[in-house]
Amino acid sequence: MPYESPMKRPMLLAGKTAIVTGASSGIGRETALALAGEGANVVLAARRREELVALAEEIAKAGGKALPVSGDAGSVEDIEKLLAAALAWEASGGKYDIVVVNAGRGLAGSLLTSDESQWEALYKINVLGAAHLMRRAGAYLKERGTGDLVVVSSVVGRNISPVSGFYGSSKFAVSGMAEALRREICSAGVRVTTVMPGVVLSGFQKVAGYSDDFAKFAGEMGKLLEPGDLAEGIRWLLTLPQHVHVNEIMIRPTGAMYP
Repeated sequence: MPYESPMKRPMLLAGKTAIVTGASSGIGRETALALAGEGANVVLAARRREELVALAEEIAKAGGKALPVSGDAGSVEDIEKLLAAALAWEASGGKYDIVVVNAGRGLAGSLLTSDESQWEALYKINVLGAAHLMRRAGAYLKERGTGDLVVVSSVVGRNISPVSGFYGSSKFAVSGMAEALRREICSAGVRVTTVMPGVVLSGFQKVAGYSDDFAKFAGEMGKLLEPGDLAEGIRWLLTLPQHVHVNEIMIRPTGAMYP
């Protein structure tokens, strides 16, 4: 069989538009790059506009198309502006096909020890913001009769950890909502997928306030995941034939016995 250059392979998401929240760094950034690499036009959403603009320029230099839209993933007004911007974007053809609900934040500590003053802010973005986006995008995709919603949860949204109990509860909630939405709109031809990452090397842990004890715990797992590992999983599940649905995927470091 003659060799075929990878550059000549078909782009499996060509003609589609994907919205990725939390796209300024980590899993969101790498997912945006991976989907653009499959030919998707990508709407980049996060609070930090400078990072979004730089990523859009990186995608454009590689031959793709990206639209940076800054805003707060916990704000209903900003969520509606994001979806409206995607529909108004000339490159999108007035539609969107994929929404990756990735924006979120962590919080170190258990129910007894975590910073209680941060609880509402955590739920505003991890649970309520995700719910508002899923509601609006889910209704739109149901009406279109096709599309994908990918919801980034966590392994601690399935296997609760006592050392990150409040954060884990937010991921329990978002995983439950994703499965409920899947059952509500799957008959319309829309796939809703829950992605549950294990420990990923990124700025997430620092922002969440995890201690040196967590670093020691994570170090016992061997090589940890990188954001690109998750992005590859998301790329793969989105490029399956539309009648094939991997509705849950848990991606862990090979050496992770827990959680």
